[in-house]
Amino acid sequence: MQDVKIPIQINENSAEPLYHQIENQLRSLIVTGQLGEGTHLPSIREFAGSLNCSVITVRRVYQDLENEGLLRTKQGTGTFVAQVEAGDREHYRLKAAQEAMQAAVQSGKSVGCTEEELESLFREVLKAVYSK
Repeated sequence: MQDVKIPIQINENSAEPLYHQIENQLRSLIVTGQLGEGTHLPSIREFAGSLNCSVITVRRVYQDLENEGLLRTKQGTGTFVAQVEAGDREHYRLKAAQEAMQAAVQSGKSVGCTEEELESLFREVLKAVYSK
């Protein structure tokens, strides 16, 4: 059984906890179909080694995503991407975008930005990203 190389990028300078960075990226890879149903994931120990993080961090990520129904673990064979229904994909996709926006708004609010300033910044960023 061949394990897939999972393209997770960790930002050491981010205020976002490590497990959260890994979990969000892995969820995104599953929800967008980049990691298809039945994909065999590396063992917790292997994945932790490749990410230079603790086994506890990866175990937490796998458990959280299994609780969400995105992963399934078979005793003795490993962890696999579960079947994700189209409606669930849509839910996870929108939830991920909403959580990212909420974090951005919280960040802006914490440095004193007004609602109007954030709305203006959002429109600028939206235009910049979608015009590429």
